[in-house]
Amino acid sequence: MERRLAKLSKFLSLVLRHQPERIGLALDDGGWADVADLIARANSRGINFTRPELEKVLATNAKQRFAFNSDGARIRARQGHSVEVNLGLAETEPPMVLFHGTAERFLPAILREGLKRQARHHVHLSADEGTARLVGQRHGRPVVLRVDTAGMRRDGASFFRSENNVWLTETVPPGFLAVLAP
Repeated sequence: MERRLAKLSKFLSLVLRHQPERIGLALDDGGWADVADLIARANSRGINFTRPELEKVLATNAKQRFAFNSDGARIRARQGHSVEVNLGLAETEPPMVLFHGTAERFLPAILREGLKRQARHHVHLSADEGTARLVGQRHGRPVVLRVDTAGMRRDGASFFRSENNVWLTETVPPGFLAVLAP
């Protein structure tokens, strides 16, 4: 069952963050989709799941990537979109330091060019080193970068925090990064 839920979580990431058109799903400006429509469209394309399974994914996903609206009729990803959405996040004062996990093979380019949002709306940062390390190990040998958010704020950078406590910013220039020892 856990494997099935992990597969469903990956599917939700695909259609709620990157390719809703893959199943003909429409997201509104805030990234919300109708739950009944999501289930019907997925099931009609051979990706079968039920409302209780969807609820279990949302309840058990360690990263809390998805959320229902207040009446449970709509669902969205909390961050990480490559499609245009407005999550309605207010600018928030970050802690003095945040962390970013990456794979060691990306380190030379990051130290040269900084952290870029790539195809997503923001660079994702963590409040703790452990979470950053877990993120980094998904793509190879992990490296954790310390981000001088206080310095970035002095230079005018904006920060936002998603509902599941992921910190977001547009870019992190290389001068605000330090590599932590493994």
